[in-house]
Amino acid sequence: MTKTFTPSRPIWCAGCGDFGVLQALVSALEELKIPPHERMVVAGIGCSGSLQNNLSCYGYHTLHGRVLPTVTGSKLANPELTVVGVGGDGDGYAIGGGHLVHAFKRNPGVTYIVMNNGTYGLTKGQASPTAPTGYQDNLEEDLDPVMLGLSIPGSTFLARAYSGQPAQLLDLTLAALKHTAEGGGMSYLEVLSPCVTYNDTYRDWRTSVYDVDAEEGYDPTNRAAAFTRMQELREEKRLPLGLIFKGQRHALESVALNKDFPAPALQDIGRPDISGVCNDALQSFIR
Repeated sequence: MTKTFTPSRPIWCAGCGDFGVLQALVSALEELKIPPHERMVVAGIGCSGSLQNNLSCYGYHTLHGRVLPTVTGSKLANPELTVVGVGGDGDGYAIGGGHLVHAFKRNPGVTYIVMNNGTYGLTKGQASPTAPTGYQDNLEEDLDPVMLGLSIPGSTFLARAYSGQPAQLLDLTLAALKHTAEGGGMSYLEVLSPCVTYNDTYRDWRTSVYDVDAEEGYDPTNRAAAFTRMQELREEKRLPLGLIFKGQRHALESVALNKDFPAPALQDIGRPDISGVCNDALQSFIR
C-alpha cells in the first residue's frame, strides 16, 4: 500500500501573487475533472518552487532552471499524464532561458506557467531578467518572454495573465490546459505575480495592464500582427494580458514516439525481454 500525499499549506508571504496562480490551477484541474493520479506538476527553484506541494498531484522539484527538460521527459515517458511545469522568472528566463527557447521550438504537450515578479524574491530581491531598467540599479533592458515566444515559429500558445485579475487568470489557465489536452502542444502562460516583500508592483501593474482579449479586431491567430501589437504596447509602457497567440502545429510526443512501441512508463516491466534489459542497465552502474 502507498500513502497518499497530503498537500501542505503555502509558505508564501501574505498577498503574494502566487496564491492566485495556485487557486487558478487547482480550480482548472477540478473543472476539467483531471484526477490527482493523472496530474504531474514539476516545479523550479524560487518561491514558486513549492507550488506542487500545495495541491494533489504527482510532483517533482527540479534542479535550477531545468523545469522544461523535465516536463518534456515526463510527457514523453507517459503521454497520458497532464503535465504542468511551474516556476519563476529567474528560474525560467535566466538559467532556464535556453531551455525555454528549445521548448517553444519543440512544442511538447505540456503547460508551462511562469510567475513573473521581476525579482529574485527567495534570495532577497535582486533584479531578475524581467526587472525594468532602474530597479535595484539594473542597467539592462527587461526581457519580454512573450515576444521571444512569438519570434519562434514552433510556439503554439502564448498568453499572459495577472494575479490581480483572477477571473481572466482562471480562463487562461483553462485554455492552456485544454490546448495541450487537445494535442496542440505546449501552452505557455506567464502570470504577473507581484512580490509584496521585495517588489510590490500591484499598484503599478493595476494601471499599466492592457487586455487584448477585449480589443476589437485583435486576432490571436496572426503571429506577425500579434508581434507588431506587442511592440506597440511595449512602446506605450503597457503590459498586454490575454490570449496573445494561438497556432496549430503537431505536439512533440505525437511525432517523437513510436506508435507501435509503448511509451516507457506504460510498458509492462514484468515481461522477460524488458526485465532482462532493465537489470543489465542497473548492473552497469555498479560494475
